[in-house]
Amino acid sequence: MPSKRWNAGKLALWLLPLGFLLAFYFFPMGKIVVLALSKWRQNGLTGWDWGLVGRTAGFTFYQAALSTLLTLVLGMPAAFLFSRFQFRGKGFLRVASTLPFILPTVVVAAGFNALIGPHGWLNLGLMALFHLEQAPISIQNSLTAILLAHVFYNTSIVIRVVSTAWEGVDLRLENAARTLGASPARVFRSVTLPLLRPALISAFLLVFLFDFTSFGVILMMGGPQFSTLEVEIYIQTMQFLNLPLAGLLSLIQLVFCMGITALIIATGRSLSVPVMPRGNQENLRKPKKAVEKLFVLIMAFVLIFLLVLPLVALVGQAFFTSNDSGWHPTLQYFRQLFVNSRRSIFYVPPIIALRNSLLYALTASALALGLGMLLANAARGSRTLSRLLNWLVLLPLGTSAVTFGLGLYLAYGTGYGALRWYPLLIPLAHALIALPFVLNLIEPALNAIPANLKWAARTLGASQRVVWRRVELPIIWRSALTAFVYAYAISLGEFGATSFLTRPDIPTLPIAVYRYLTLPGALNYGQAMAMSVVLLAVCALSMFVVDRLQLPVWGDNQRKAQPDA
Repeated sequence: MPSKRWNAGKLALWLLPLGFLLAFYFFPMGKIVVLALSKWRQNGLTGWDWGLVGRTAGFTFYQAALSTLLTLVLGMPAAFLFSRFQFRGKGFLRVASTLPFILPTVVVAAGFNALIGPHGWLNLGLMALFHLEQAPISIQNSLTAILLAHVFYNTSIVIRVVSTAWEGVDLRLENAARTLGASPARVFRSVTLPLLRPALISAFLLVFLFDFTSFGVILMMGGPQFSTLEVEIYIQTMQFLNLPLAGLLSLIQLVFCMGITALIIATGRSLSVPVMPRGNQENLRKPKKAVEKLFVLIMAFVLIFLLVLPLVALVGQAFFTSNDSGWHPTLQYFRQLFVNSRRSIFYVPPIIALRNSLLYALTASALALGLGMLLANAARGSRTLSRLLNWLVLLPLGTSAVTFGLGLYLAYGTGYGALRWYPLLIPLAHALIALPFVLNLIEPALNAIPANLKWAARTLGASQRVVWRRVELPIIWRSALTAFVYAYAISLGEFGATSFLTRPDIPTLPIAVYRYLTLPGALNYGQAMAMSVVLLAVCALSMFVVDRLQLPVWGDNQRKAQPDA
């Protein structure tokens, strides 16, 4: 009888999360497939604008490949810097290189706009210095702006993944090769690079996937002449109401995204990246040679310029205003977040958008944590179930956010009473996007709990529920809280899926930032900067909490020690 009850309990743990995935992921994705195939059956190959499809898909691959290569060009030296040298200010640089990964895309776009935009600090400084009437730097709405933002956004992935692997390389292997007469280049090519190859492949695929599915950066920094699959899906749906073409583009992107995700899983890697990994300190040393000091200085300057200055410029634009007498500190833009200056009954103050984002993030985080707990408990003790589980929850993360949003819109946003569903669809979408990160933190923590602790409690008469509450939960609470905060930050900045699911009267903060950035006028621009600073502050606080709560990284040994079913 206890065995039957336990099997029933295991089944119950699976049913709720799997039902959730079926209702809010597989069913919406099925809607996209049905929509694309229905138009295909009616018109065959002749009913589509294949020129648009080809141009859009081609540019998507082109910008993703170019962005990935540029990110690796900067990320590899940066990974070497963090994995081999100890220097003053390294802690600050590590935090600065981590923050972009969890920043919303609207904040990234606002930061680069504040630095190198037509009214950015760099242009304003050059105009004042050389008495120019026009901005000398004009890269807004260009491929250069897109590439810069992608490098800013994804360099942290290369640093996190590659530097962690590089710190684990045994220096004795490199020293042995040098003793045998190999040059530094030969040592790197023959010894270090083969050891780093798995991490490099993982970093390349991850960065390519994120660049391939980029939406906010392309939309806000590329302009109308640059259209990726993500942007074109949004345009065809929201502007032209051409749902069949949007469905075809979504289907194409879904196939490619699933292929990239399958490659990542096949390499034995995960789609999630540790926010603040704990590295091996044994290989670190202070730079001694002149060339090493010059390398550290140049790389620190490049990272500060690329990763720090856009955020500093963003804060400056929010707290300073200009007039004929120069620049002056002000809180005007923040005060305007609470004011309906036009007295419009349709106006939603930005502070309401912040409230919506906080409530959505709280709901999504709690839901993702609950589902992650259920799934981690259901798959515990079985490597086969664990692999199946990880594959299932990785599907939403490997799916484009815009495609995901379109699927939810088709499934639940077009029928009778759909407007009432909208406030619920946003946190549901956010929870599915954050679920892989939650599971990646919860599952290793549960598997690392010594089995004898549970057996001792059961021997003393404790039920499974009491063992969970009195033994397991006190051990994994830090990992659970870390997962909750991480999911909170992800939900707070989500933009792609939300752009399909939000209503004008219930905007989120990223949606409000985008709207204000597209409106003319200095006041609207200043309010967009102020809202971006609020998002930046909340994300930075979330990262700080994660850094303080995160336990030492659970190694692969805990996963490998998992017994088979």
